[in-house]
Amino acid sequence: MIKKKSTKKRVFGTSNRPRISVFRSNKAIYAQVIDDTSGKTLVSSSSREKVFGNKKKTKSELSNEVGKLLGKRVKMLKIQKVVFDKGKYLYHGRIKSLAEGIREMGLDL
Repeated sequence: MIKKKSTKKRVFGTSNRPRISVFRSNKAIYAQVIDDTSGKTLVSSSSREKVFGNKKKTKSELSNEVGKLLGKRVKMLKIQKVVFDKGKYLYHGRIKSLAEGIREMGLDL
């Protein structure tokens, strides 16, 4: 909880540069793009969506695909730069894979 609060103090999303918030459970990963000035979620993506179905992939590969899907949706909103909020998680494994997927779609983190 302390780690999350210290990260939240430093990371803030605006309408020009929204925040990507990440939640990771044991089975799935969720990411959403948030405009903190208006307090609204712009787009979201998760590994539980029907787009991914029941393909046999590792969790890291699935996280990368979620990042690509989220990046595509953000590009449709004509947003180029975002702030990455990893929350309480280390920048390692699935979180890193998600960020790489977002970068592959041309977004600036």
